[in-house]
Amino acid sequence: MKEEHIEVPRSARYFSIGAAAEEAREIWYVCHGYRQLANRFLRRFGGLVDPSRLIVAPEALSRFYVEGEGREHNKEDRIGATWMTREDRIAEITDYVRYLELLRARVEAPCKSRDFRRVVLGFSQGVHTVCRWIALGGVSPDELILWGGYLPEDLPEGGVAALNRSKISIVWGLLDNFISDKNHARQVLRMREMGLHFDVVEHPGGHEIVDSTLLELSDKRDLGA
Repeated sequence: MKEEHIEVPRSARYFSIGAAAEEAREIWYVCHGYRQLANRFLRRFGGLVDPSRLIVAPEALSRFYVEGEGREHNKEDRIGATWMTREDRIAEITDYVRYLELLRARVEAPCKSRDFRRVVLGFSQGVHTVCRWIALGGVSPDELILWGGYLPEDLPEGGVAALNRSKISIVWGLLDNFISDKNHARQVLRMREMGLHFDVVEHPGGHEIVDSTLLELSDKRDLGA
């Protein structure tokens, strides 16, 4: 059996709220987690809307029915998306990095100023996604927020140096059922030993975006809202 690849054109979608790109002084790229869709995820960022802030949520390229395997689906069945699986993973990583770079070019093309501030946030599975995007793509955010997740085990060579060009916050929920205290401590130690520079931000919730913590991280006051 011979395995080969072919590049094909396809459509990807994204959602945005906030300022027009022409007027934006700050652009956020927020990457959702496993089983989520971008439009639902973006609702969590409504409190950040500001006349000078544009928030963009790309949607992962692979969608699936979250529940109801083995039966005919209907319009009530929930749909989610995933950035990748272990199957053909290198090609999937290449595809989503290329997609995010094309998206960034499109979003930022109308910007009048080159001095806007760029923030990249990854949640859960989206943490690995944004880390690989920064390591393999051309994006260099002013601030990087890794929420509910840590560096991928196979971060590409040069990835730590690329990430360290940003101000990094690791956000962890004290009631996160997916991340134990022990695992959190182990991951933080691992990243520090790798040479990554970051602050740890804790919130009292679980595996979720918490509004009050998000507002603190947004530094909204500086935009003159």
